Amino acid sequence: MNVRPDPTEHALVLTRLLDAPRHLVFDMWTRPEHLARWWGPRNFTLPTCEVDFRAGGSYRFCMRAPDGTDHWVRGEYREIVEPERLVFTWVRDDEEGLRFRSTNLVTVTLADHGAQTKLTLHHANFQSAADRDDHEGGWSQCLDRLAELTSRTR
Repeated sequence: MNVRPDPTEHALVLTRLLDAPRHLVFDMWTRPEHLARWWGPRNFTLPTCEVDFRAGGSYRFCMRAPDGTDHWVRGEYREIVEPERLVFTWVRDDEEGLRFRSTNLVTVTLADHGAQTKLTLHHANFQSAADRDDHEGGWSQCLDRLAELTSRTR
């Protein structure tokens, strides 16, 4: 008998309290000029940032590591509820668009918290706990960069 792993075991949930209003935090997720300033782990750049921000639209990013290694990710926006919720698929691939990992699902929820915004990121459908753990550091640094940017932009 095959036993399927518990899906919650392979999900990543991160929260941040950002010193910025919800509409500003939401905008940071929607426009390439903002994404290029914070997307990716610390010291990464975003030389490719293609966004068709609408339900059913797609995105494709190239995150460049300090050593010059490119990390490609693409997906489709499944749900957009301004300014409180984004749901999108997450597929790692190479420069030619060849998938090398399974499709994940990312949900970002934004809630008012006084003058601040509580951001919750839920990244699910990892194939293993190790894959989930590999993404935790990257997402944590990404969200730290977002927090720094929104506190300055406010």
